[in-house]
Amino acid sequence: MKLKKLLALTLVSCMSVSLLAGCSGGSSSGSAGGAKVVKIGVFEPTTGENGGGGFQEVLGVRYAKEKYPTVKIGGEEYKVELVEVDNKSDKTEAVNAAQKLVSEKVSVVIGSYGSGVSIAAGQIFADAKIPAIGASCTNPQVTQGNDFYFRVCYIDPFQGTVMANYATNEGAKKAAVITQLGDDYSSGLGSFFKSSFESLGGTIVSEEQFQTNQTDFKAILTNIKAQEPDVIFAPSSITTAPLIIKQARELGITATIAAGDTWENSTIIENAGASAEGVVLSTFFDEAEPANDEAASFISGFKAYLKENKQEEIIPAVSALGYDAYLCALKAIETAGSTDGAKIQEALKGVSIDGVTGTIAFDEVGDAKKDMAFIKTIENGQFKFLTTTSVE
Repeated sequence: MKLKKLLALTLVSCMSVSLLAGCSGGSSSGSAGGAKVVKIGVFEPTTGENGGGGFQEVLGVRYAKEKYPTVKIGGEEYKVELVEVDNKSDKTEAVNAAQKLVSEKVSVVIGSYGSGVSIAAGQIFADAKIPAIGASCTNPQVTQGNDFYFRVCYIDPFQGTVMANYATNEGAKKAAVITQLGDDYSSGLGSFFKSSFESLGGTIVSEEQFQTNQTDFKAILTNIKAQEPDVIFAPSSITTAPLIIKQARELGITATIAAGDTWENSTIIENAGASAEGVVLSTFFDEAEPANDEAASFISGFKAYLKENKQEEIIPAVSALGYDAYLCALKAIETAGSTDGAKIQEALKGVSIDGVTGTIAFDEVGDAKKDMAFIKTIENGQFKFLTTTSVE
């Protein structure tokens, strides 16, 4: 089973400019031009370090809205309006973007790609009593202590364990971990991998950290090379990933290079070139394995949508998650019978849908009850499915 190249980051900025124009602003939930309207906020980075992945998530939400443009509230049909904001992959900008959504009086929020910006904005949504549904923000802190944040993806303790299990099963005894200072996703996932790998009898021979926007990793990698690890686990952004990969191979490091879900992006293959061969990662979805009828319909429909918008007809997992987050939002609005955020938040606790990424229901913390990940590798310039993995 093969997953072909994902959406290219180089196309992202062009599409961001051309598509954003008609997707934000407008009146608050209620009626506009005679039609009743409910606003859904889209809180995502379309620029900055995570702009590529964020835009892929936005595309999934937009397609979901195109397929399901209305929702029934108390027997009346309401038109859904998306209010999109760019949190710019930055924690300070995330606060500003969240405040804008509050001022726009959205009823529920979808996002964000990037746990750090989700955590930064979480209290703003909670204070305004507006529920947020994360698509791919995997750090546990996103939902911990925040009754108004939910998410449709699995979380990093699970993802870290999955990758540690895979590395161990492949014979790895020694591992090095590289994480980004100040990045909640990177540091959290690296920590969970480390603890899981050690619990399985492995040894962490090197732990290295790098600064945001760092481009030279030779010193870090030279230290790692001296320890001769079997695997290097380096959860990072799609901007940093190809730099780490290429520089590791240039130094003659032959260890398996592994990471989490953010690395499922074609720009890593394009920018790392042949050095990307053999990289291993975990992710949420594989288009060759549709979970249900909704998934099968999504795969064909979303590919047509991508073609129509001059994008590569490849489905990133985060697009599928964005779609599922939208479905959860609609179900909660309909169940609540209201555009009021507090009522929608209460309804979300009992929501259950058959989404593209499988059946989704939320636990007491607001996390999706998921127990399976897809493991993929890069082979011949493409993402290739290896196996599915679960944790007991």
